[in-house]
Amino acid sequence: MGTAGSRPLTDKRFIKLKQWLVDDLGLHVRSLEPIANDASFRRYFRVHLAKTTCIVMDAPPAHEDCHAFVVVAKLLRQAGVNAPAVLEQECAQGLLLLTDLGRESYLDAIDHTDVDALFTDAMDALIRWQVASEPGRLPSYSQDLLQRELDLFPDWYLARHLGLELSATERDGWQEVCARLIDSALGQAAVYVHRDYMVRNLMYCEPNPGVIDFQDAVYGPVTYDIVSLLRDAFVSWESKREARWLRYYRSRAHLEGIPVAADADEFIRQLDWMGVQRHLKVIGIFARLCYRDGKARYLAETPRFFGYVRAAAARYSELGGLLKLLDGLQQRQCSQKPRP
Repeated sequence: MGTAGSRPLTDKRFIKLKQWLVDDLGLHVRSLEPIANDASFRRYFRVHLAKTTCIVMDAPPAHEDCHAFVVVAKLLRQAGVNAPAVLEQECAQGLLLLTDLGRESYLDAIDHTDVDALFTDAMDALIRWQVASEPGRLPSYSQDLLQRELDLFPDWYLARHLGLELSATERDGWQEVCARLIDSALGQAAVYVHRDYMVRNLMYCEPNPGVIDFQDAVYGPVTYDIVSLLRDAFVSWESKREARWLRYYRSRAHLEGIPVAADADEFIRQLDWMGVQRHLKVIGIFARLCYRDGKARYLAETPRFFGYVRAAAARYSELGGLLKLLDGLQQRQCSQKPRP
């Protein structure tokens, strides 16, 4: 969940948050510790009480929807996944009081813990979440949403960050790539999708893992969360280890009746193409975080995502146009400086 951000702890929302905890809920708060925020407008604080701690979320209603968090938290917990319990809520004011899943994320734990055990736990939790899937409970990952996500790449990374506009020919090639990626995504079986199932959003705790940052969950492609987990924004894995984890996931998914592709090669193709869609989206989001929200640190991770995109696209002739587009943009970038 990150830092509490640069806003001073005397701002109006912080004062409102303290009043809610003390005056409305009657808690004897010893201290409020600023903790993680994610790539959003939310802030989090650890509430120190006499004998325990909990987490309070500050989610400005103009920008965030607490109701979605409450709904998805309930679905996760009903599925047997260790998500925070909502202890108190004031959604109209954008305030939630949650159980505390601890201080250590997977990103921290991988440095000193058995990584295979960590990821086995993460895949088992993902499978429980997917097994519980029911249509109509979450918004669908629609064609329009997938396209809007892909549009973040030319709009924010190319145009805003690099100052590059696609030519008419490049736009045609880009739309052809988008159509193929979207068709592949919508052609997969649908399950519950966390949408950011990665090491920063998994907490090392008991039961393991704790799952956070799930309020944008949807009903969509079955490969989305597993590719998010294994091709992460902040850590990469060698191909042999990734392949071993994918065999484990696919085998367990079949046993549990999760509708992954029956053919192993088709499963990998769907996963690769889903990953390309996600990674192009995230590159665009990282640029937007920099220029719209003043969070420049995320842009440093874009080379990792370009690596994922190029590696996946190179395996499929149908995505050759994407490689050609990226090569052409790279050549043009060499002659231009990024916009300030």
